[in-house]
Amino acid sequence: MACPFPPDWDPTSPAVLTDQRAAFDVQRERCPVAFGPTGQASVLRHADVLRVLADTDTFSSAVSEHPAVPNGYDPPRHTAYRRALDPFFAPERIRHFAPVCRRLAVRTVQEAVSLGDIEASHEFALPFAVRVQSAFLGWPALIQDELLDWLHRSQAATRSGDRALTSQVAREFETFVERVRDARLHAPPTQDISTELMHTRVDGRPLDLRELASVLRNWTVGEVGTISASVGILLHWLATEPDWQRRLRAEPTLLPQAIDEVLRIDGPLVANRRITTRAIPLGGRTLPAGTRLSLNWIAANRDPRAFDAPETFDLAREPAANLLYGAGIHVCPGAPLARLELRLLMEELLIRTRSIELTTGHVPTRAAFPDAGYASLRIRLRA
Repeated sequence: MACPFPPDWDPTSPAVLTDQRAAFDVQRERCPVAFGPTGQASVLRHADVLRVLADTDTFSSAVSEHPAVPNGYDPPRHTAYRRALDPFFAPERIRHFAPVCRRLAVRTVQEAVSLGDIEASHEFALPFAVRVQSAFLGWPALIQDELLDWLHRSQAATRSGDRALTSQVAREFETFVERVRDARLHAPPTQDISTELMHTRVDGRPLDLRELASVLRNWTVGEVGTISASVGILLHWLATEPDWQRRLRAEPTLLPQAIDEVLRIDGPLVANRRITTRAIPLGGRTLPAGTRLSLNWIAANRDPRAFDAPETFDLAREPAANLLYGAGIHVCPGAPLARLELRLLMEELLIRTRSIELTTGHVPTRAAFPDAGYASLRIRLRA
């Protein structure tokens, strides 16, 4: 569909990518629903994002010819998938998994402290996230290196914008999942979460291989990518806020609120997509049916209409306004697991170090779309 509006900005331009957060803030105030040169519109204000999330009839998630399960579907199909899949992240499951997650956090922190100086993503956050995800799904430690290699290829394919390459990488994961499935064909249905997923029924039938791969890819890429970006953001914040670092060492019970507030200010995920099913007014302009939208979480979570002094760290904020894990029917099902991972990793990091600092002489490099957080960040850990 031809875009009915001239471009308002180019979200992939060097001027934007140099400092995404600042550019998003400027564009949100200048033009809250901003078209780019591809005809996709960025939705930047908190209230507009909430409106889109609440109206799934008008703002559809079916934006891809290869929809992800379940977040690429609308009700009632989305509802059926979520009803079947959400119990995997139920509170009792997360409580049961917590001791395993803590052991992995201890191991990862001990390895990092022994090094002293670490690259936050590749030497700390990614190994931790992959270990946790593998343990949660019941995958053997032997395949973690293979999974890490695939994640790197997946991220590179996403950044390239090459659809053929992205499809190829997705097929590689489907082959990986087929091996996981075949190894469990004769296992008890409750052996691990992957086995349970094979026996999960949606509308009275089991998931086929493509659906199974899509669910596991969604959980793995979403969880590992978000955790990795979040850990880098949190490490940088701790290293540059020594007063808060000292307070959180003394009052670790504040960590859950602190983590969510840091990640509101500096979000680990840039955007998700929607498409309009009919003409609709939004942000002061009327969007035709078929308009592709990018819901910008970072801009929305820094909107001064929703948050007083949005760049100020404030533990007294109303947590319900924070869109860190989305809102509405598509709210992130893995949020309880993500919160557990981040809390336990930060707890163990603060317990097992006396200071967290930026490495002297190293200048952190911010990530650029489609990534968020830091592309390069070196941290000095002192035990």
